[in-house]
Amino acid sequence: MTERPLPLPLRPLDALGGWTLEVVESLGRFGTFLAEALVALVSPPFKLSAFLDRIHYIGYRSLLIILLTGSFTGMVLGLQVYLTLVRFGSEAYLGPAVALSLIRELGPVLSALMVTGRAGSALTAEIGIMRITEQIDALTVMALNPMRYLVAPSILAGLVTFPLMTALFNTVGIFGGYLVGVELLGLSQGTYFGEMQTFVDMKDIMTGFWKSLSFGVIVTWVCTYKGFHVGHGAEGVARATTDAVVLSSVLILVWDYFMGSVLP
Repeated sequence: MTERPLPLPLRPLDALGGWTLEVVESLGRFGTFLAEALVALVSPPFKLSAFLDRIHYIGYRSLLIILLTGSFTGMVLGLQVYLTLVRFGSEAYLGPAVALSLIRELGPVLSALMVTGRAGSALTAEIGIMRITEQIDALTVMALNPMRYLVAPSILAGLVTFPLMTALFNTVGIFGGYLVGVELLGLSQGTYFGEMQTFVDMKDIMTGFWKSLSFGVIVTWVCTYKGFHVGHGAEGVARATTDAVVLSSVLILVWDYFMGSVLP
């Protein structure tokens, strides 16, 4: 017996309901995946070699892009903030303006976006290729938990490397602002760093730290999930890689807003 088509006015509601169910199902799979990864993360034996490999994969291989983007972000920020402050005769506050902008917001967000584009995409592609070539299935057949060997070390490495990458980004960014403000525009070195020490405190540093820590979990979680649930063939890997980078970037910006509204 053939099913009667829905009346035209009800079709948008049917499409909305189907989309809602798909979103809820996807959120459930995401949550289950993270829970399994966290269980594997705290369950012995711990794979130190896999963890160190992910540290190298996510952190060390992203150093160059962090240095470049951090330094030029600080230089651009220093120039634009100086040109704005000089209109009000407040150029002495260039140091704290650059430091607070980097430490609280730009450092964690931009470094996370750079690592996502550099290492997150490669992580998704690597796991996706392992999935379509049945290497992950082979681990399961050998009674080896792929979560413990592939996902848990990646999340732990993200927890370690993202705060370090953010600290490096902030350091070179502040130095870039120093080059522009002090060496190029003639601001006093003592004023630049003295006012920075006055206005920047541990609360600001911890805000950036907690943001970078959460970004590390988000990026590695999303990228490994997309790699595990890749489609068929090279096209599926390419689509999963693109989806991982886009979704991670959006979640970074959304979560940054919520963290900024909660943290002091």
